[in-house]
Amino acid sequence: MSRGERNAARTLDLDLLDYDGRRSATKRLNLPHPRLHERRFVLAPLAEIAPQWRHPLLAMTASELLRRLPPGQPIRALGDRRAARR
Repeated sequence: MSRGERNAARTLDLDLLDYDGRRSATKRLNLPHPRLHERRFVLAPLAEIAPQWRHPLLAMTASELLRRLPPGQPIRALGDRRAARR
């Protein structure tokens, strides 16, 4: 299914951030994700679960990239869905 405009709703949105440090810049696949280093909602959890991970092109950890982001891009943790059902 193709979208008529950029950022339009889609059936599935799956972003591959990194794959074992591989690099790819083709029409079908860009690795690492081209805007990974600009997105707080990606970097914050990544820094939490994989503190040793390094950006394959920038050679910086997720924590280092996170600290370089300008203010803004608020993120919030989702509540435990099981707790919400009780």
